[in-house]
Amino acid sequence: MKTKTPTIKRVMKYLAKYKIYMIMSLVLALVTVAGQLYIPILQGRAIDNIVSEGNVNFEAILKILIIILITVGIVALLQWIMNICNNKITYAVIKDIRRDAFEKLQRLPVKYADSHSTGDIVSKVISDVDQFADGLLMGFTQFFTGVMTIAGTLFFMVSLNWKIALVVVGLTPLSFAVAAFVAKKTYNMFMEQSKTRGEQTGFIDEMIGNEKILQAYGREDESTQAFDEINKRLQKCSLRATFFSSITNPSTRFVNNVVYALVCLTGAFAVAATGSLTAGAFTVGNLSAFLSYANQYTKPFNEISGVVTELQNALACAERILNLIEEEPMSDDATDTLVVKDNEGHITLSDVAFSYDKEKELIKDFNLDVKPGQRVAIVGPTGCGKTTVINLLMRFYDVDEGSIKVEGKDIRSVTRHSLRANYGMVLQETWLKSGTIKENIITGKPDATDEEIIEAAKAAHAHGFIKRLPDGYDTVIGEDGGSLSQGQKQLLCIARVMLCLPPMLILDEATSSIDTRTEMKIQEAFARLMKGRTSFIVAHRLSTIQSADIILVMKNGNIIEQGSHEELLKKGGFYSELYYSQNN
Repeated sequence: MKTKTPTIKRVMKYLAKYKIYMIMSLVLALVTVAGQLYIPILQGRAIDNIVSEGNVNFEAILKILIIILITVGIVALLQWIMNICNNKITYAVIKDIRRDAFEKLQRLPVKYADSHSTGDIVSKVISDVDQFADGLLMGFTQFFTGVMTIAGTLFFMVSLNWKIALVVVGLTPLSFAVAAFVAKKTYNMFMEQSKTRGEQTGFIDEMIGNEKILQAYGREDESTQAFDEINKRLQKCSLRATFFSSITNPSTRFVNNVVYALVCLTGAFAVAATGSLTAGAFTVGNLSAFLSYANQYTKPFNEISGVVTELQNALACAERILNLIEEEPMSDDATDTLVVKDNEGHITLSDVAFSYDKEKELIKDFNLDVKPGQRVAIVGPTGCGKTTVINLLMRFYDVDEGSIKVEGKDIRSVTRHSLRANYGMVLQETWLKSGTIKENIITGKPDATDEEIIEAAKAAHAHGFIKRLPDGYDTVIGEDGGSLSQGQKQLLCIARVMLCLPPMLILDEATSSIDTRTEMKIQEAFARLMKGRTSFIVAHRLSTIQSADIILVMKNGNIIEQGSHEELLKKGGFYSELYYSQNN
């Protein structure tokens, strides 16, 4: 079993590409922290020039103030440059992760999309990556500078008075203990929050896509109740995650205030004991600088503890999106290509076995020999395996056993792209992208001329309604066809195939959404298109497949009858029952 790589290591692989910016950020963080820590020293000197020997040394104070102003200016400039580097690293990594996630989605097998909610996938690529970006940016802007500030202030405090520094250091583990406790608690809660948010996104996506059906069946209340249940779970896990993450700051602030009070007390005793004018004494200026360092030393613990809890959320989100990126892709594509010419397309299925769930048998010992140019119709009750055969022919799924060959070549030995390029496919479920009517028709043939597009639309009987649209073929339609009717969307999909004229065809309930009169005309167009082309037709309406050369009658994943329309009627079997039940 493959060991899972820790999330932080997987994130570091993306960060490694931008190591130059990371080095710049770290160097700038070091310089800015050094500049910030130098300022309390200057302030202490200025204070000592006020109280020493009862005289105020204005000239020395002015010089110190000028140095302070220059230092502050340089620190501000370097912080600005550092933030630019941090932003570059963060959003470049986010760009890379989103690109890799989208590319992986293109290479994942169809079964991944079939077994995962669309909304959850969208949530991973959008919401989870955004959450990760927030945590990553906070990590760069606060975590590194915080660690360096702690190290730097500790050095200066020890150099000023190591005894008082021990008071500060002695209470430091309390802050770490609080941060560690919260980090452990919040990671699992943020992971649960992220999963529930993905579930909610998926539910919303599903409900919006089926709003008409919900209203038609009066399921609005049930839908709202289901949403409320998910929403309450999200509220509960979000509140728990936020509660534990929010107690960090007050807890560490309490520890820091205790540290500050003890430094004030011990520092005051030290000044009183040594006298501010004695050689090697702990002066008022030293105490002022020490208090500033004590404050700066404890402040990063607040920030780091906040960053740690935010990073838990970020890492939880990162794990979800990185798990997607590391999903097992489709098996390596072959290098050979498949080219099927007109009047070719000999397809054989030999001893094919396949099931979506390995514990539930679907197709077994499936054999079929389709000669070039033959029209094969596949009929049978719902769930018998009709669409599964199409999925196997197109290699959306690979067979578990046996083989499928086209022109003598096993389809697993050729590239998926070349295999699918030889098929024209019209499904019951239409797919149209946001864009113009013309852009949707030329999906399979981008270099088509206007004359070819119009000819294909006329063959699909889509030209008439297209010309009635506001801008004709340049009319912009929204996602999934926008306001077009289901029948109009189906006609555009048919026009897309008419334009490509592929050597083989797959028609899966291609005319199910079209009126009877138009369907008759489409069937005539299909008849002309299928002439000389190997074709597979899946249909429920048996009247549409009577002219097929072979009709396969499927039941429970097996071919139980095979023959022409007339032959099957004479047998008086299952096909005959289906046919007469539809015509009575």
